[in-house]
Amino acid sequence: MRTFGRHARLTATAVVCGTTLALATLAAPAQAGTGAGSGASTGTTGRSAERAALAPGDGWGSAGTGTTGGRAADAGHVFTVTTWAEFRAALAKAAGAPSIIRVKGTLDALSDEQGTPRTCADYAAPGYSFAQYLADYDPAVWGYENPVSGEQEDLRAASAKQQAAQIMAYVPANTTVVGVGRDARILGGSLQVRNVDNVIVRNLTFEDAYDCFPQWDPTDGDVGEWNSEYDNLVVYGTTHVWVDHNTFTDGRRPDSAQPRYFGRLYQQHDGLLDLVRGADLVTVSWNVFADHDKTMLIGNSDSAAADDRGKLKATLHHNQFRNVKERAPRVRFGQVDTYNNHYVAERPENFGYSFGIGIESQLVAEKNAFTLGAGVRPATILKKWKDAPVTTADNYVNGRPVDLLAVHNAEIPEETLRPDAGWTPTLRTAVDPPRAVPRVVDAGAGAGKLR
Repeated sequence: MRTFGRHARLTATAVVCGTTLALATLAAPAQAGTGAGSGASTGTTGRSAERAALAPGDGWGSAGTGTTGGRAADAGHVFTVTTWAEFRAALAKAAGAPSIIRVKGTLDALSDEQGTPRTCADYAAPGYSFAQYLADYDPAVWGYENPVSGEQEDLRAASAKQQAAQIMAYVPANTTVVGVGRDARILGGSLQVRNVDNVIVRNLTFEDAYDCFPQWDPTDGDVGEWNSEYDNLVVYGTTHVWVDHNTFTDGRRPDSAQPRYFGRLYQQHDGLLDLVRGADLVTVSWNVFADHDKTMLIGNSDSAAADDRGKLKATLHHNQFRNVKERAPRVRFGQVDTYNNHYVAERPENFGYSFGIGIESQLVAEKNAFTLGAGVRPATILKKWKDAPVTTADNYVNGRPVDLLAVHNAEIPEETLRPDAGWTPTLRTAVDPPRAVPRVVDAGAGAGKLR
């Protein structure tokens, strides 16, 4: 096993992404876990969390050749990392060979090669000033008719480019990225799974992938918006992916604590998990998505039919969506199966919708449970963006069966949705009765639950 850590006995040097990183190697074998998962169905095969493969029949990720990640990794392709620099070095070393990358402790993406934290100011281009940016593009000065341009916008874009180079990490094919123990965390980082095949991500807390340099767009809506980049995890043009037993959260920097400029929230977060641009055959199971706005896109553009039509097939099961405002998920084009998920929305001011019905989408939503606080209307669980059929069956709201489609169409007739997504999911393992879903999912979902 190769171990990247401060206490390794041997050190070497590698150059990754133009940056020289200190690496360490250790000959001891990787420490294996003792079990696969929690809840009614673990969805795993294999002797440990890091050697697990997605079980046959467990969602779209199991179709075709299935998803095995780095299960076949030899001793030379098992890495343990304790800093962000070591993590990116390990990804480069993996290079598509079956590999396991074990994350230990917190990897701070905004940190130097030794793991010492840095700040947004360290990535600002010379001459960039947020105060000057606000002065230059104040709507009282700039107006709302034209996108921002000029020196400060150019410097903001240059700053953003420097941050992106630091916080993005690219996961190669045939790789398992897995947290060690109960407290493995990626802080401020954005994992990019782009144009590869066969990737597993398990047992990690993804926290606060925030944009240091959001862009003001005065033309976004009637009164403008701040728009940010960086999802915690992006699956882009990739096939056979299993995302399991992770926690996604804004954590230390919730939107509720952010300031407002030009009367709009200074939004520093984008999505938590997005499946885009021809991504296909994905299973998302036993995760927690918490305290966030734009949670999950499946298909990121109405104009992406050439990439997405016939793809974006994904299964979401036994996930907890807790106090997320929208996109849980929002779907375009894909055949998406959502069953046995628990949706918790405590306050109406923090809830927009759960299921977004987009262009050519074929969403099946069955046997899910919703725990809604006072004032949160079941009719708003569905949201129509474009005309497309949807299947809803045997869903429970606050412990009682509710026909989500009928309630939506009755209360929001201007957004009438058609029934019957036109397909029947077959790739399911154990399916829990919806009344049991809150208990089962809340006990088993999220990082730190693997045995």
